Parts: sequence; C-alpha cells; structure tokens
Amino acid sequence: MKSDMVKKGVERAPHRSLFMAMGYTPEELERPLIGVCNSANEIIPGHIHLSKITEAVKSGIRMAGGVPVEFGAIGVCDGIAMGHRGMKYSLASRELIADSVETMATAHCFDALVLIPNCDKIVPGMLMAAARLNIPAVVISGGPMLPGNYRGSAVSVTDVFEAVGTVNAGKMSCEDLEELEMCACPGCGSCSGMFTANSMNCLVEALGMGMPGNGTVPAVSGARIRLAKEAGMKAVEVWRRNILPRDIMTKEAFANAITVDMALGCSTNTVLHVPAIAVEAGVPLELEAFDSISDKTPHLCNLAPAGNHFLVDLDEAGGVQAVMKTLSKAGLINGDVLTVTGETVRRNLERAAVKREDVIRPLNNPYHEKGGIAILRGNIAPGGAVVKQAAVADEMLRHQGPARVFNSEEEAQAAITGGKINAGDVIVIRYEGPKGGPGMREMLSPTSTLAGMGLDKCVALITDGRFSGATRGAAIGHISPEAMEGGLIALVEEGDTINIDIPEKRLDLLVDDAVLAQRRSAWKEPKAKISGGYLGRYARLVTSAGTGAVLK
Repeated sequence: MKSDMVKKGVERAPHRSLFMAMGYTPEELERPLIGVCNSANEIIPGHIHLSKITEAVKSGIRMAGGVPVEFGAIGVCDGIAMGHRGMKYSLASRELIADSVETMATAHCFDALVLIPNCDKIVPGMLMAAARLNIPAVVISGGPMLPGNYRGSAVSVTDVFEAVGTVNAGKMSCEDLEELEMCACPGCGSCSGMFTANSMNCLVEALGMGMPGNGTVPAVSGARIRLAKEAGMKAVEVWRRNILPRDIMTKEAFANAITVDMALGCSTNTVLHVPAIAVEAGVPLELEAFDSISDKTPHLCNLAPAGNHFLVDLDEAGGVQAVMKTLSKAGLINGDVLTVTGETVRRNLERAAVKREDVIRPLNNPYHEKGGIAILRGNIAPGGAVVKQAAVADEMLRHQGPARVFNSEEEAQAAITGGKINAGDVIVIRYEGPKGGPGMREMLSPTSTLAGMGLDKCVALITDGRFSGATRGAAIGHISPEAMEGGLIALVEEGDTINIDIPEKRLDLLVDDAVLAQRRSAWKEPKAKISGGYLGRYARLVTSAGTGAVLK
C-alpha cells in the first residue's frame, strides 16, 4: 500500500502516534487510506449539501474495507461571483483546486481518492488532479438542482438573470422579479439546466471517471445518496484492481466525452476544461477535435438555456448512459474503453435505455444534424473562438454588423442597460481573456440582459473572455489570441464591420490589411489590470484559451 509510507516500520512510530491522536485504531492502519476530498461550503448551492454526500461516500469506503480520510477543497459560486471583480477568480480557482488535491494526496500518501465536487471549476480542477496524480480515483458529484416553478412554468437562475434585462426594458415589474428570484432556485444542487457545472458532471460520466448516473441523478434524491455509497465502495475496488485514472482517461475516452458534449449541447466552457484535463492525462487533444466530432454528432437533447428541458428530465429519460447508447448505435461511441465501474463502456450500456424520446431524440430526428458547439476561425480568431451554436437563433447564425467596442464587461453592461445598443450591432468586449482579465470572466450579465431586452435575436457579442453555460444567443467567446497578447481583437475600432458565419465557421473583421497594419504599429500593450497577489501570478503564467488556459 502506498500509505505504508506513513504507517509501517519502526521509523514511522511518530507518524502512527499522530494517527492515534485523531482516534485511528491499529486495525484501521492495516487498511488502505482513501482520501475523500469534500468541497462543501456555505456559499455555493451545489455544495451546501456535500457533507451529506461525503458521509455516504465514507460509509461506502468502510463497507468495502477501506479507511476514509476527509479533507477540504475551495469552490467559487460563479453565479454569486458574476458581473464583478470576483469572477476574475473563478477560472483561476481551477488551478488552485488541482494543486491542493495534489498536495494533500501526495503529502499524506493516500492509496486512492474519492473526489466530491459539483460546480463549474471544482469538477475540472479535481479531474486535473486525478489525472496528474494517477492514483486510483472515483468522482462523485453532488447532483443537479430541481428547476423552480414560476406561475406554472419551470425556471432556473438563467431566467432571473434575463429578467433583469426585462425589467430594464420596462416589460416586467420589480415585484414580479422579486417573486421570480424567490422561486427560481428551489434548493441544493448544481443549477438545473445544462450549464457548466452539469455539463462537466455529465462529461465525468461520459469520460468514465464517474459512476453511471453521476451527471443527472438529482441532488435531493435518495438515489444520489446510494450512488455516493457505491462510489465509496468502488474506490476501494479500483484500488484493489489498480485501475488508474490514465487507464480510463485515454484518447478514446476523451473522444467519447466530446461526442456526448455535442449531443447534449453542453456549455462552451467544456472547450476550456476538457483540454486542460487532457494535458494532465498526457493525451494530445487539439481544438480541432471538437470541430471534427461536432460535424458528425447529432444534437439530441435541448436542455435549458437553449430548450425547455432540465437535468431532472434528462435523468427521467435515461440519463447520460441512454444518450451514449443512442450514439453507440451510430458507431459514435467507443465501447471498449474502461470506466471506474471496472467494466467497459459497452458493458455499462447494456442496462441503459431511452425512456423519454421527447428529451433524448432518436438518431433520425435530432434537433440539429451537427453538435451543440462550433469552433470558429478567421482573421480575428486565428487561434479559434467558441460558440454554443445549439443556443443561437436561426436568424443569427449568419450576421454582419458594426462593431461596438468596449474594453471591459462593465463598460459593455452600462451601454446595454443604458439603451445604447441597437439591433444589428456586434458588441466587442476585449481585455477580458485569461491574461487580460485576468481570469477570463464569464459574461452572463450582458448576454442575459440582451436576452431579457429581446435583443438576443438581433445583436451579437464577441469576446476574448468566456460565457456561462447559462448563456444563449450569438455569443462568441474564447477569441484567441486575446487582446492582451496583441490579438486582432485589440485593433477593432467602433463602427468596423464584423462578419459572423457560424455554418461556415468563420469570424472575420472586414477591415483592409493596410489599415490594420497602421493600427498595429500604434498599439501598445496596456498596463495589467492586476499585477499583485494570486491573480497577478496567474496572469503571468496562464496560456491562451485555445490551449485550455492551463498554466505554463
């Protein structure tokens, strides 16, 4: 056992005495030590209940003959951090989480890990750590929130963000907004639509690092507690069988995950996180993989914010396993890859079935012939840009309009709420990339305000920042290279014509090359917005969005 490094031999008597101080018995020190990373806190709805999940995991570990050792991890609530300085820390927290899990697991010689995240950067951060450490590990998420009910309609936090724009447009009263905000998020769990948290939790399952059901079983259900116990037991099994994360997270497994991503219409943030996990797993994964897989994968599920279904509907329909089984019928899923169940994907899928075809459409009747995400390129984004094409209105798939240029999210938001944006405009928000932000903030406030004002079908938004999984509309992010690195987005001027062609995967600034050369000669890199503390160090080390915004 790896943990024997801190438990066995005369030299380790002092170490054992410290275990005794905490109440461990000699019998327990004969068993494998399973690190249990609990990211519970009192600031994220998706994490408020994770101590209960953790207790179930620990029960499962004990039932299987292991000894659970709980430790904590940080987490940022993207919704609460949205629209202000706090959002600069969200993406950056992913690296802190990965580093802290690595530190705890290595310093204490854990034999295996159970990782308990639920939201946004916590899920990929823990997966990055699992791949980096390559010791037996199982991920069990906290599960999705149920949708709220507003006057008979299912709603989520997205509806509240968009209602702000509706109020600003004079189409909704403040009293109605207050009623909506009180019921949109009815309890614990990751926000109820196919936003970033649930996207990543579903991809954990598709990648093979989570148990079947990980992505969709509701947070409040007894089934989630049972799943947590099973995950704890499974952690001891994968330790006994020496099944390692890199045995699971292979090139073929990443292809499976991206395929499921496209069929579900997941958040554009997956294009940041999946490559970052692949880097830690030592698997080459180019941005083009998302495009090539999207081109051959039908979009089968239309969940909020693009559609009217929620994660609870997907669970009722058979969950991620049913989606994978449908895709496997078209030869789009590799069934030979290993999973944390100890079985192959093919074996796991034997028990899967589609129970609601209104939620998981058959292959011959998809919502779209191609997947939910597209990678755009052009002179303004030679390193790539990302759009959730499944959430774009048909009339905005091709759009050409004048640039409205802003050097921060706050400037753009003030213009939108101030009524200064017109139909046909292309809003450009720059210096919000990984380096320029720093931290590559999500732009849910401006996109939701546009939607609430009824402008999402006539106004586009492009940025070197990124978008929440709750964003819908012609919102194009991750433009690489970013403005802070001298990318062409830094040279755009007010009134320039920008052409967007999502079907052809193009994003171009229609300005003469000679004019752009003059602008470039006059451009100077602006002073960093933040130079000290963690974000200052992060800005100096982070790479482009096109490579997953990993650190050098």
